[in-house]
Amino acid sequence: MTTDDFVRLRWRVTHADPVLRAPALSPIIADPTFLMPHETPDGRWHLVAHSIWGLHHCTSPDGIRWSTPRLVIRHAMRAFLVRDGRAYHLFYERYPALRLPLSWFPRPRWRSWIERRSSSDLVTWSKPATVLRPSLRWHRDPARGEAVGNPCTVRLERGWALYYSASLVLVPDCGFAEPLHIGVARADDLAGPWRPDPEPVLSPCADDARANLGAGAIKVLRLEDGFVGLQNGIALDPATGRSRSALSVRTSRDGAEWRWAHDAPIVAPDVSVPWRRRYVYACDCRPEPASARWYLYFNGRDHAPIASGREAIGFVVGSA
Repeated sequence: MTTDDFVRLRWRVTHADPVLRAPALSPIIADPTFLMPHETPDGRWHLVAHSIWGLHHCTSPDGIRWSTPRLVIRHAMRAFLVRDGRAYHLFYERYPALRLPLSWFPRPRWRSWIERRSSSDLVTWSKPATVLRPSLRWHRDPARGEAVGNPCTVRLERGWALYYSASLVLVPDCGFAEPLHIGVARADDLAGPWRPDPEPVLSPCADDARANLGAGAIKVLRLEDGFVGLQNGIALDPATGRSRSALSVRTSRDGAEWRWAHDAPIVAPDVSVPWRRRYVYACDCRPEPASARWYLYFNGRDHAPIASGREAIGFVVGSA
């Protein structure tokens, strides 16, 4: 598939309700990453997402009916699953114990880094290995702390690229921070070492209505003639002070210079759909070879304030 082929995909909602809601005692289930049956050892769908307690794993026979999310890694969030040969790797953002649930209260400075675990069966995982720590000036904010997270790995002609979010910006009407920049690191293989490029590839732009506050997160796919990125930028309406986030497609020839592919997002909040009336956040997107369809799972949020907002996971299907 070429980048133009992907840009022309039509995305449709096949299930209006969420396919996953938050587990007990958490207001959110967010940032899904998944594998399809042709990629997994047991021929089932596998999905990992995070609550305020850590990463949860669930399985499904059809991508719609999911098992009860099972907590598998504490104090972790924003994961990404990748298969390399017969091995599976789980990249994720790690933070000090209980730092995420404590963000509901007057906050200590944030700190996070990226780790990786490996598995042969998606059940038993290796001990964590540190992939990337905040090391560059734009990984840090003097007031809010330091952060690298939202990992996404992409196989290149030689080696791998790791796209990640970095630093923090406060979303005023939400009361919590979202990622400010997006960067890329490179390695010869998934075990690293990972070498971050010195400058971000995407940053907020004042005149960009989709990302004038923060770059948010991006999931990057390598296609026949270049790359596509699915970005949920963070924007603020200067007239109302209301923030927004939606999923839009970017394209790139080299994975470094990006442009918007459409005039509008492909998945946006909808006031008629209660669970995603305010925000559409991070996603994962994968093809189903047998049907030539693409599945895109994402999380939506119903209200802005940190105390009242709830998040759940749904999906859309893309086809030519």
